[in-house]
Amino acid sequence: MSNRNASVGAARVPLADPLADQLHLRTEIIEAIARVIDGGRYILGPEVAAFEARMAQRLRSAGAVGVGCGTDALLLALLAAGVAAGDEVITVSHTAGPTVAAICMIGAVPVLVDIDRESYCLDPATLEAAAGPRTRAIVPVHLYGQPADLDRICRFARERGLAIVEDCAQAIDATIGDRPVGGIGDFGCFSFYPTKNLGAVGDGGLVCASRPELVERARALRTYGWTKPQYAKHAGGICTRLDELQAGILNVKLGSLAADIERRRAIADAYNRAFADLPIGWPVERPGVRHVYHLFVIRCGERDALAQSLNHAGIATGLHYPHPVHHQPGLAGKCRIPQPLTVTEAICRDILTLPLYPSMPAESRDRVIAAVRAFYGKL
Repeated sequence: MSNRNASVGAARVPLADPLADQLHLRTEIIEAIARVIDGGRYILGPEVAAFEARMAQRLRSAGAVGVGCGTDALLLALLAAGVAAGDEVITVSHTAGPTVAAICMIGAVPVLVDIDRESYCLDPATLEAAAGPRTRAIVPVHLYGQPADLDRICRFARERGLAIVEDCAQAIDATIGDRPVGGIGDFGCFSFYPTKNLGAVGDGGLVCASRPELVERARALRTYGWTKPQYAKHAGGICTRLDELQAGILNVKLGSLAADIERRRAIADAYNRAFADLPIGWPVERPGVRHVYHLFVIRCGERDALAQSLNHAGIATGLHYPHPVHHQPGLAGKCRIPQPLTVTEAICRDILTLPLYPSMPAESRDRVIAAVRAFYGKL
């Protein structure tokens, strides 16, 4: 995560504050940790089982499988979908690197397509030119908490027999109509990195699947392909398990998730109204979807100057993401790019992330608003 900050005068406004976000749950979290320690089940115990069941119900999926991190969730879902070395997987370049890294870990070929200029998510109009005889899956990214256009993406995939693996790392509880993301495609993949909308005190991830046989396959592949101890039914298994301690903490925090997201949406709404007359833009919330604002990302031609001005005012900013995947030497050479990434190229030069987190005080929110408006007032 890119982070620019300074502390000048008043206390710094951070980009995110996972410690402050969970202080009101401190007693319950400590009790959950003690419960795990005293229970004596430290790997795939009752806390993991309970969390998986609650997430499966929340996502309206056939089941859920806890794993070590969000990247492992993507890797496991791709393996369970049958993606193998040499297969092609369509996704976007404007995303966090792990989206594409997970595809490369299998030996598959990421096929990078452009994003929609309003939502910043995968543009379904690019899929026809990107699909080929080796295409096996599509990984739409619900970027910043905004659902991608899954109706069009899934329709395209179903017509061609392609798997849909949703990257929901930033979008837990986002919805399309009344359907939660992660429960719409074949697989949904989640990250519980501490700054995520549902964050662990450490790392963690989860895969959910639409059909019982896919859940069973993902569950087996999570631990060496075993369907029972020391018996590998499935080839290509790995070892990635959600830690029992983290599951206990996530079970506590899950109860506050809906309220936390409402606070995120309220801060985003305040920003939207305060900046409406300024020469900046941000991803448009598509009709019929619920954006959960993991990040509030603006787009402005004066990006670097604005970041410096906010830094001087003691306000942190971030860049999500400054380097598209096709500009990163460690990943670009492994990808295929069927068409120019025009929108991606334009956006990466202009984006700036402003502070937004559930425990953000009104005073901090207003400082951000005042500092942004003051910058444009001077211009």
